Amino acid sequence: MKLPLKFLTGLFALACLASSAFAADASSFKPPAGARVAIVVFEDLECPTCARSYPVVWDAAKAHNVPVLLHDFPLPKHAWSFDAAVYARFFDTKSEKMGDDFRAYIFKNQINVTAQNLRTFVQKFADENKVPLPFVVDPEGRLKTTIRADYDLGQRIGLEHTPTIFVVSATSPFVEVPDAALTDRAQLSQIIEDMQKKTGPAAPAKATTTKTTKGKAVAKKKS
Repeated sequence: MKLPLKFLTGLFALACLASSAFAADASSFKPPAGARVAIVVFEDLECPTCARSYPVVWDAAKAHNVPVLLHDFPLPKHAWSFDAAVYARFFDTKSEKMGDDFRAYIFKNQINVTAQNLRTFVQKFADENKVPLPFVVDPEGRLKTTIRADYDLGQRIGLEHTPTIFVVSATSPFVEVPDAALTDRAQLSQIIEDMQKKTGPAAPAKATTTKTTKGKAVAKKKS
């Protein structure tokens, strides 16, 4: 039996509404002080697409002088992503650049990292950067707390996968970056430029990383 076009159109509309109902909601995110547009990233250090998107996001952020609000979202199915996030937070405590460099290093070597040899890769990075690596990098569990806070935040806003990336502004609705743009700098740049046009001119700002401390977003400025 052939269904009426009007009926099919109605089904399509309901499907779209259902899909949008489960879309992640980044409306609570705003750029840090002094910025009009920012990129919000939820990532998992064991996620292959996160590894491919990492340099694209940072190249686009630097090209457009927008900050990156970085959140950890280690998926339970990944054997070593949570531990890697703890190490990344440890290197953040040494310097913002070192933490970002560690993430890039892990993403670059991701295909060879396992739960068993993660510490070996971490030790190599620490040695190359002349950072003493304690046997226990998070003795009081503070770094784990910030990671769990990020994960809980992602769940509250409806995240379903990594990476999930948004472009946000102080005045315009957020845009979730589609899968096709995650590894395509031209497409991501266009999204950022469109958002910048909507928000109007602003004073240039350096691309920086914003991470969470004790569950609260804090902006770090480069000197």
